[in-house]
Amino acid sequence: MTTSDESPESFRIPIETAEFYESAFVPAFFAQWAPILCDAAGVAPGRRVLDVGCGTGIVTRTAADLVAPDGIVLGVDLNEAMLTVARRVRPDIEFRQGDAGTLPFPDESFDTVLCQMALMFFPDRFRALREMARVVAVGGTVAVVVPGALDSQPAFAPFVRMAARHAGAEATSLLSTYFVCGDIEELTDLVESAGLRVTTARTHPGTYRASSVDAFVTTEVESTPLLERISDDVYGRIRAGAHDVLAPFTTSDGSVEAPFECTIVVARRQ
Repeated sequence: MTTSDESPESFRIPIETAEFYESAFVPAFFAQWAPILCDAAGVAPGRRVLDVGCGTGIVTRTAADLVAPDGIVLGVDLNEAMLTVARRVRPDIEFRQGDAGTLPFPDESFDTVLCQMALMFFPDRFRALREMARVVAVGGTVAVVVPGALDSQPAFAPFVRMAARHAGAEATSLLSTYFVCGDIEELTDLVESAGLRVTTARTHPGTYRASSVDAFVTTEVESTPLLERISDDVYGRIRAGAHDVLAPFTTSDGSVEAPFECTIVVARRQ
C-alpha cells in the first residue's frame, strides 16, 4: 500500500518506515487480505498480473505464487523506500517506481490488475481507475479492496469520536481518511464510471491487530498530521480515552484484536 500519489520530489518516506511497515503492519493486518483479493480476482497460473500501490509487495508476492510457473507479476508504487524493501523480500519479482495516475505500461498489458488498501490515498481516484482499466486486457479483471465505511468499524468509529471530543472536528477528518472509499454504492459507481463493469461488490470481515492500546493510538495519530496540531495534554487525553473505547477489543495480554470490515469490488473491462 502506498499512502500518497504525489510526485516523487514532494513525497518521500524513510527506509526505516518501509521496513517497519513490512515487519509489523503486513503480518498484523495487510497479509490477511492479499489471498482474499487474489481469489476474488481469479488470479491463476499463467496470468499477467499488476499490483498497483504495491507497497512492500504482500499482494504482489501472493499473486506471484499463484501464477507460477508461467505467469508474470509486477508491482508498482510511488515510494522508492517501499520498493527497496519489496525487492529485498522477493528479488525474483519485478517492482517498478510509478504513479498510479500515469501507469508506466502500454494498453492491455495485463490480464488482472489488483489494488489493495491504496485507492483511498490517490488524489485522483477516477484517473487511477481509468489507468487500471487502460492497462488491463479486454475481458480482464480489475479488483480493489479498501477499508469499509467508518460507521461499520466497531473499534475505529468510537475511537475517532473520542479523539474528536478532545482534538476537535479536524481529528475526525484526519483519522477517517482511511475509510473514505468504504461505501459500496459509491465505490461501485466510481469503478463503473472508469469504464469497467462491476461483477462483484461485497464486504468482508477481517481483524485489525495491534500489540497494545498505546501502539494502536501511536499508529493512528502519528501516521497523520494530527500529531503536529495537538498539544501533549490533548494527546495524553486521547491515549487515556483509547483504553476505555478499546477495552472490548483488548485481550488478556494487552494486545488489541478488533473486527475490521473491508469492501471488495471486482470489475471487468468490456
